[in-house]
Amino acid sequence: MHTTSSPPHGLTPPSPFLGESPDSPNSGPSIAGSPISGPAGVAFFDFDGTLIHGDSLPMFVGEVIGRRRAALALADAIRSALHRHVRGRGPGCDFPGSVKAIYLKRTLRGLPVADALAAAERMVPRVRWHQPMLDVLKEHRRQGRRVVVATGALDLYMPALLHGLEVDDLLATGMEVVDGRLTGRLSTANCVRLDKAERVTGWIAGHGPVAATWGYGNHPSDLPMLALMHKGEVVRIRRKSNRR
Repeated sequence: MHTTSSPPHGLTPPSPFLGESPDSPNSGPSIAGSPISGPAGVAFFDFDGTLIHGDSLPMFVGEVIGRRRAALALADAIRSALHRHVRGRGPGCDFPGSVKAIYLKRTLRGLPVADALAAAERMVPRVRWHQPMLDVLKEHRRQGRRVVVATGALDLYMPALLHGLEVDDLLATGMEVVDGRLTGRLSTANCVRLDKAERVTGWIAGHGPVAATWGYGNHPSDLPMLALMHKGEVVRIRRKSNRR
């Protein structure tokens, strides 16, 4: 799939891509410095590195097998994916996808779904939310817009993490289940990059007509999704320095 400047499914022409988010979190909910206003529509949010600090998948695996084992398994998956890609045998469509496929198979294969859901609940207090983007999400809801989270994170744990937020729908990466246990394989496409853009396009097609769309994600993985939006914003979460 190749994104273009034309919006899908009869939307009016989008505004130019708006680029980075404002540096100051004190400017209030905004898109590139402008207040969130305009017609009712849909706001699409990435999750990892946008609504929260960091990556939720290693956190989840850490709850399943222990944090140290999870970190070692991730390092081993990176090494294995590198070797396979050099030979042209990576299991994913790209290097990050191969790392994820190997990591999931080695850490979650055979896990009972009930144990996965319990691990998801244990994750909840560990998540570090990005408060400025939560404020943006709530402002969209206040103005009567639908809110959709589109993420490469797993559908196993995302409902627990989103509990309590007013989210209308979730587009996430599915895991295959056989006889109540995970096989370690995906049941959907990995909901990142072009695959995420295709999922979002399909959602708009199935839930339209849509008056306007807003999108929030990080660079570069969410650019295909953001290119579909009337207003798209790249979110960069700055790490806090311990220096005074």
